[in-house]
Amino acid sequence: MTRQFDITGQSGAQYRYKALEELKPVSPGGANYLFVSWVGDVAKVIHAGETDSLHRAVFDNWEEARTEHGATEILARLNITGAVRRAEQADIVAKHRPPMNPAPPAPKAKAAKAGDSQSANTTP
Repeated sequence: MTRQFDITGQSGAQYRYKALEELKPVSPGGANYLFVSWVGDVAKVIHAGETDSLHRAVFDNWEEARTEHGATEILARLNITGAVRRAEQADIVAKHRPPMNPAPPAPKAKAAKAGDSQSANTTP
């Protein structure tokens, strides 16, 4: 029986991942992947990655995830389109803030409008 896990992103979208052992041999195709540890039956995301070759990239940071962050399992989701993979990765990172991913950029502050009192020149 295939083990499947739904991971929710910041947007509320759910992404269905499979444990890597269910995908052996590891696919050479594009995919999103997660290094996770488990708190009960909830996956704690340690790293969210995306690659055009799951076979080539999935183990690149695994040792660090395992030894320094307590990751215990790799989950993967085959996904051919690069733009879709990157959007999914960003959505998951925004919600879960994995310790091995850089923090997403903070939203930019809106520039003051020319008529605002704070931006107007008040020099007499």
